[in-house]
Amino acid sequence: MLEAGHQAPDFTLLADDGSEVSLGDFRGKKVVLYFYPKDNTSGCTTQACDLRDAMEDVTALGAVVLGVSPDSQRSHERFKSKYDLNFPLLVDEDHSVAEAYGTWVEKSMYGKKYMGIERSTFIIDEDGNLEAVWRKVKAKEHAQRLKEYLET
Repeated sequence: MLEAGHQAPDFTLLADDGSEVSLGDFRGKKVVLYFYPKDNTSGCTTQACDLRDAMEDVTALGAVVLGVSPDSQRSHERFKSKYDLNFPLLVDEDHSVAEAYGTWVEKSMYGKKYMGIERSTFIIDEDGNLEAVWRKVKAKEHAQRLKEYLET
């Protein structure tokens, strides 16, 4: 299980705009890497829009935001456009990055078990180390909690 102080697993993923994004591209910057279950669902939309609205503050505090889910590039492209999101959404269809970060977990709904993303956030420092690990993040509280964390 990844914890603060560990090296963040590196990755290269396809972004919503068709470009490739690597964690290493952001060396020298603080990265907020958040994993969410699915585009266009109520909790994920709330979380993404709250982050969008907080982006000016987050950027001013020296951080970049990257969202990751198993949705396709086309799904991310539509989600980003529909809600005018101002940060990259990364495609992890085979959930390999989610597995590396320990966010691909067994879940349960109405007694049925399935594998999916545990809503989680990793704050990665300028040297590529995990500064903070937040698991089971509440969608509505995420952006405010992030701003408060970055301000300290």
